[in-house]
This record gives sequence, structure tokens and C-alpha cells, in this order.
Amino acid sequence: MSTHAKRERLLLADLLEAAGPEALTLCDGWKTRDLAAHVVVRERRADAAGGLLVSVLKARLERVQAEFAAKPYEELIQLIRTGPPRFSPMALKQVDEAANTVEFFVHAEDVRRAQPDWSRRELNPVFADVLWSNVEKTARLVGRRSPVGLVLRRPDGRTAVAHKGTPVVTVTGEPAELLLFAYGRQSAADVQVEGDQAAVERVRKAELGM
Repeated sequence: MSTHAKRERLLLADLLEAAGPEALTLCDGWKTRDLAAHVVVRERRADAAGGLLVSVLKARLERVQAEFAAKPYEELIQLIRTGPPRFSPMALKQVDEAANTVEFFVHAEDVRRAQPDWSRRELNPVFADVLWSNVEKTARLVGRRSPVGLVLRRPDGRTAVAHKGTPVVTVTGEPAELLLFAYGRQSAADVQVEGDQAAVERVRKAELGM
């Protein structure tokens, strides 16, 4: 049976291919070619991918990513589809599922929602719960830069506190939409945002996410 990560990987590759190398994405400053290069470098060049987390390695990451972005676009798409080499930890099913399910889902939406005619995906309840589990686990991390208190709430009332403080802003939506909001895609997330108007505006403009 296909894992969530494998399905999202193939969907992302299809979306990137269909959009072409120069389409806009939700990632500031990145077109589809840049996003594709990021995905490939992240799982194939561990020596450079450390720059995603360690600031002193950022220059190396940007250099290597630029080198990959200069490759033929079709080659990048194929590298995404085939996945990491066998010797990579990400080639293990469990690691792939843990590291890439949310990564590929978010980036697929980065491609889809940057287009003017996008519409929400209908997710099955099992996958929705997988995304909600990630929201619960990472809420404090992705919400740490919120300028006000931030609560993420599903329509059924389940909540995750992303940031403690006052005033409090409550964001209500389906798990996928809450995930996108918390990962810095506030303007593209289909959610209801409640709270003091000034606080709501601050949250919408905040640099949330990893």
C-alpha cells in the first residue's frame, strides 16, 4: 500500500511538471524550478541541506540549490519522483513517512494555491488526522514567533495551543488548512480567524512556521 509520503511525492511531481519551471509558488521569491531544486537538495545532498537548520551553512545550501536549479527541469522532476538514493535514510519507509508527508503536502499546496483557479482538495479522514497530529506536535514550534496568543481549532472543537499570550487569536479550520496557516501560508489557508482585529492582523502578517 502506498504511504502518505509517497502519494504526496508523486502529486507534487505531477503539479510541478504541469505548472512548468517558471510558475509562481507560495514560497516568497521561488518559482517552481526553485521549489523543485529545494526538494531534491533536501533529500539528496545532506552536506548542503543542513543549511535549512544551521545558519552558518546557509550560504552553502543556497549555492548548491542554485546549481540544481540550473539543471534541466525534467531531470529535477524525475529525481523527485524516484526519491532519494537507496543509501539515504530517507529511502526507509518509516523515515520517508515521518520526514516527507507534511513537507510534500505543503509544497504541493505551494504550487496549487499560487494559481488563480485553485480549489481545496478533499482529503480522506485518515490523512486529515495525520495532518492534525502534526499540527498538535509542532504547534509550539511553528507558532513561537506569533506576536499574540494563538490557538488552532478544528471544527469539532479539538484545539492546539501554538503560542501562549494575550490577546488570543483563534484560528478555526480543517486540519490541512490549520497546517498551512501555521506553516506560514496564512493568506492561502481557508480558515476563520477570530479575536481582536488588531491582533488578527498581526497574526496574519507574522512569520509563522519552521
